[in-house]
Amino acid sequence: MNGPQPKDEENDFVVFGQPQILDDEIEEVVACLRSGWIGTGPRVAQFERDFAAYKHVQHVAAVGSCSAALQLSLLAAGIEPGDEVITSALTFCSTINSIIHAGGLPVPADIDALTMNLDPGDVASRITAKTRALVPVHFAGRPCDMDALTAIATRHHLCIVEDCAHAIDAEYHGRSIGSIGDFGCFSFYATKNVTTGEGGMVMARRKEDTREVRTLALHGLDADAWQRFQGSGYKCYRAVRVGFKYNMTDLQAALGIHQLRRLPANQRRLQTIWSRYQEAFRSVPAGLPPEPGPDTRHSYHLFTLMIDEHSAIARDEFLEAMTRLGIGVGVHYPSVAEHPVYQERFGWRPEDWTVAHRVGRQTVSLPLSPKLTDAEVDRIVRAVYKVLRVT
Repeated sequence: MNGPQPKDEENDFVVFGQPQILDDEIEEVVACLRSGWIGTGPRVAQFERDFAAYKHVQHVAAVGSCSAALQLSLLAAGIEPGDEVITSALTFCSTINSIIHAGGLPVPADIDALTMNLDPGDVASRITAKTRALVPVHFAGRPCDMDALTAIATRHHLCIVEDCAHAIDAEYHGRSIGSIGDFGCFSFYATKNVTTGEGGMVMARRKEDTREVRTLALHGLDADAWQRFQGSGYKCYRAVRVGFKYNMTDLQAALGIHQLRRLPANQRRLQTIWSRYQEAFRSVPAGLPPEPGPDTRHSYHLFTLMIDEHSAIARDEFLEAMTRLGIGVGVHYPSVAEHPVYQERFGWRPEDWTVAHRVGRQTVSLPLSPKLTDAEVDRIVRAVYKVLRVT
């Protein structure tokens, strides 16, 4: 059969977290390539300015990933070998790894069963004389209980580094997530609500902290290449820190500039899909995420179903069945104590964090992207009904 075939949406695989890349991003990348400047340069600077303006803050630094942002923020905060850093027992391994790479000792705290965010009571119970920082993870785009966590941090003189990988536009009691702690760390990975393919951003209260992050992110040099080669006279670089190679490039920022501009419209689309799921699944035998808390804004990054003892099928069987039906699904997340590397290194046992352990074995994330069509959303709903045997 010759010629292009009509798209068969009913049989196409629905990719989990597929980014929406439009002509503006593509044209900006092409312009970047034609400019001859593809490393850290004017587009990264523009993306930083645009991000700071969007978040109504002054001090930001673009880096290569949220993992880099977390590690560099902890280093800028003065974390030293042996210092304890409390974070969520339900998070991606990058949160734990970033604490380790900064020289800290990760201390998981259990989560609230409803919100899946840090349980402030369990955080308070795990503070010792060695605790130096908290890393709250705003799971799925839902703000943590920052009043309670800030009170704990103030009482014990702790730094707060917010993991905002899911929460780019979330708000808590009128304050932008990422601006409540000492540092806010954002992700622009391919599945995030704003993507640069790979990338991250640090927000900080103090200008000197973002200056330190910039220096550490580029080998510890006192100026990046764009600053040295702009035509105002050559300056030889100097290494002033033992740094890393964690900088963002203009090719990445070329995507982010336009992704950020479309964020408000995309967030409205994500909220529409999230609400459609909430309504469609009220009668299914599975747990649903709670509605956003009062005086907060949710980023609608993930929609999670809890496949629990009331469901007609086990969680892993649900994952396999949805995949067979052509629907991409995810798990966010196994509890951190499930990972063999941390069991071997720290002696962690999953049962020591009972809520995170249970949630991590029951949770499923459904596709949630502004690129999803209404027909695809309806197909996802039908697939869930079929797998959970809802008539």
